Amino acid sequence: MHAWPASEIPDLPGTGLPLRLHDSATGQVRPTAPGPTARMYVCGITPYDATHIGHAATYVTFDLVHRAWLDAGHDVHYVQNVTDVDDPLLERAARDGEEWAALADRETTLFREDMTSLGVVPPRNYVGAVESIPDVVAAVRTLREQGAAYDVDGDTYFSVHSDPRFGGVGNLDDETMTALFAERGGDPDRPGKKHPLDSLLWQSARPGEPSWATGDSELPEGRPGWHVECAAIALRYLGDGFDVQGGGRDLVFPHHEMSASVGQVLTGSWPFARHYVHGGLVGLDGEKMSKSQGNLVFVSVLRRDGHDPMAIRLALLAHHYRGDWSWTADDLVAAETRLARWRDGVSRPTGPAADGVLADVRRHLADDLAAPAALAAIDRWAAEAVTRGGPDAAAPGLVRRTADALLGVRL
Repeated sequence: MHAWPASEIPDLPGTGLPLRLHDSATGQVRPTAPGPTARMYVCGITPYDATHIGHAATYVTFDLVHRAWLDAGHDVHYVQNVTDVDDPLLERAARDGEEWAALADRETTLFREDMTSLGVVPPRNYVGAVESIPDVVAAVRTLREQGAAYDVDGDTYFSVHSDPRFGGVGNLDDETMTALFAERGGDPDRPGKKHPLDSLLWQSARPGEPSWATGDSELPEGRPGWHVECAAIALRYLGDGFDVQGGGRDLVFPHHEMSASVGQVLTGSWPFARHYVHGGLVGLDGEKMSKSQGNLVFVSVLRRDGHDPMAIRLALLAHHYRGDWSWTADDLVAAETRLARWRDGVSRPTGPAADGVLADVRRHLADDLAAPAALAAIDRWAAEAVTRGGPDAAAPGLVRRTADALLGVRL
């Protein structure tokens, strides 16, 4: 599967600062410490609907991580998956009378278009679940050989407590995990399971659903579970102990908890990821935004209605990534005003000195992606450039490159 086109990132003078990020597993903001190549895995979409503002907030957040690492001199190996076969996708296709693979392809194409418009740096590896089935089968086979997997009526389950560190990502008690598991696609009450929290690795073929042969006489034709999908892809392309596992906060449990345990049992090493970084949840006009409630704001619709993607990106960056917030029409109005002011400032032949702007944006982003503070630094420069001007002919170009390279906002 191919990603979207990459835009050229402008060069900036000097070097960015080491990046500190909040880690869900420890509850602390602490330094990331990548080697020459920083490794990041961010969970992708299940392509049964278009990119909504909550999705966009997540991928813009990790785009800031990507850009901060590049600015600090690291190569970045970024991997993102696409869960292009799963129950929600099959259910939507059946509801609409559409072939599931066509639905997945169409929505993945739209997602690529949205990411391109928002200036998100593409992953090096953009990997679908379907193309990863051989890796999933190999992982399930290994887990069975290790005694960490077992059969329930032809389906294969992972014994989560085969990982002695299970629970270490979200640090939740069993009662909370069981309740969340039931809410978020798990099956804690299925008869035959050894423990309610054990997760599906491989689902045997069901009538009318897609399935794949495994080449393993002990593993029936079927399709992969979600958690093992991401573990297998991450290990294939990044190896264990990679730097950041990212996504929205609703992925802490069960998805990231269970993916981590699958990966740790497969490799016999800890940690699966060195940082677990999670964004807050985005609502709409004070209500939870979700596909089930049908109150989604889609990036593609905003673009179709003539809104500049850079204004959409600025509206997202105006909120710190870890906080929950609610999208309103005022967010976009304020972002469009800000974008116009910035463009006015950088369009002038001279302006106030901008070295401090670059330093401030770098400092704020390095401090757990404090994007609102970074925006305010450019706001101050733009206000002075428009109202008072300045003598520095290089300043408008430096601010333009700073906004583009570090914030992904093209002026």
